Amino acid sequence: MNSVAVPILAVLGPAAASAVEVEVAERVGAMAASAGWVVLTGGGPGVMEAACRGALEGGGVTVGVLPTAGPTEDYPNPWVQIPVFTGAGSARNAFNILSATLCVAIGGGHGTLSEIALALKNGKDVWCWRSWMIQPPPSSHPTVPRVFDDPEDLYQALASHFS
Repeated sequence: MNSVAVPILAVLGPAAASAVEVEVAERVGAMAASAGWVVLTGGGPGVMEAACRGALEGGGVTVGVLPTAGPTEDYPNPWVQIPVFTGAGSARNAFNILSATLCVAIGGGHGTLSEIALALKNGKDVWCWRSWMIQPPPSSHPTVPRVFDDPEDLYQALASHFS
């Protein structure tokens, strides 16, 4: 856990998200906001936008760590309150992960996989819903993602973690 006064939930997931991924991300963002957590994403569309929308509608604060050096058509999404323009492309994933108290991956492609790997390498807790399932090799670091099949199980775990 990081030592900042306000805990930060990094929501990881694809820009091209399915309807159910959007629904889950929006609820996760709202839950984090109602618990007083900041919601941090990559600031783009899809899961990132849904998590920010849920957080903002829930009265929370949203941060988008963006791959671009300035605004573009997709970045930042309209629900990002605090845009951080990095111009770093996918390398911005490291800033997201290192700033997080907890990471939740919802769906995802290779970018999400890289974020999960960075989080695990840095000792961050990672919870996955319909995302990558990673098993470390024998005698490897014991940190592995916590995987959820049912979104209700994820919501219950988050509610317990946020309280």
